[in-house]
Amino acid sequence: MSYTIFTLSPGSTSTKLAVFKDDQQIFKTNVMHDPEVLKSFKEIKDQMPYRKETILTELAKAGIDLKDVDAYSAYSGGLEPAEGGIYPVNDKIIEDSLSGKINHPAILGSSLIRELAAPYGKPCYLVNPPDSDEFEDLARFTGIKGVYRECRVHVLNQKECAIRYAKEIGKKYEEANIIVAHIGGGLSVALHKNGRIVDGNDVLNGSGPMAPNRTGTVPAMPIVKMCFSGKYTEKDMKNLIGKTGGLISHLGTDNTLKIEEMIANGSHYAKLVLDAMAYQLCKEIGGYATVAEGKVDGIVLTGGVSKSKYFCSEIEKRCAWIAPVKSYGGDFEMEALASGAIRALTGEEAVKEYTGKPIFTGFDFNA
Repeated sequence: MSYTIFTLSPGSTSTKLAVFKDDQQIFKTNVMHDPEVLKSFKEIKDQMPYRKETILTELAKAGIDLKDVDAYSAYSGGLEPAEGGIYPVNDKIIEDSLSGKINHPAILGSSLIRELAAPYGKPCYLVNPPDSDEFEDLARFTGIKGVYRECRVHVLNQKECAIRYAKEIGKKYEEANIIVAHIGGGLSVALHKNGRIVDGNDVLNGSGPMAPNRTGTVPAMPIVKMCFSGKYTEKDMKNLIGKTGGLISHLGTDNTLKIEEMIANGSHYAKLVLDAMAYQLCKEIGGYATVAEGKVDGIVLTGGVSKSKYFCSEIEKRCAWIAPVKSYGGDFEMEALASGAIRALTGEEAVKEYTGKPIFTGFDFNA
């Protein structure tokens, strides 16, 4: 049986849309929303009617009729941590996503997809939401009691690429151990062990390798000194960790093509910085190989930087002895949403119910 899947992913000033016929993308666009109109809304959730209207207008222009869609699938955040998987959109998902916990348009994904699907009575899903958390207990500890490591990786794209790789080597995702590195503006690395992300760096809160626009792990004392120097505000420090660190801090750009041009033009420092990012990523990969006790089926690279032959060759040079290195250039967010919906429709993957009960709330210190 053939399936038509509609997918969407809200961004700051736009919403990505795509339509798939089975695994073939037959339509894709990025609907732009007027920034001035968006600014007029007091809260992110108030943008909902405007975004929906803009999306429907764009679909009408393209001749896309939603009544022909078999299932709807969205990227949506703002939920309580839960296992990765496929979740039919329910009232609790809508309630939690619009609770105000997260101030980003990604919280609108579940509401938009349910409203678009409602007139046709078709199922709508979230696939491997960004709030997914499958960490093992040992992965949660830090050196400060009560401060825990959280799962903050590019869950959707990471799982999609791991599923693809497992299929290529003749295994089910649930049977494989795969280390995946998503190298975009942020850089997330995770160990996928028997179908679960059991450990990974926190790409939002500042851990792991240096990234194109994020600091990654930095010794704590220098950060403390900067925070209390009087030279930086809290916003300055958050921006440095999450927006202007990494390659931007060193070279003024996070565009690896430009950096490779700098290297080709003789910049020794540019080469040193890019090589350092690759070096740190290799150390992270090696660390997760020990968590898997050396039983690694593959190392998968994805995200925009994974299109760089030079960067990927540096990873392969240091890590190929652990397991084969496979690069999937770019990201596959929309494809992942579509393939997840198809797995739900065919019964290949059982859907889960979102309850809003966090999967982890801390350890019992008295146990």
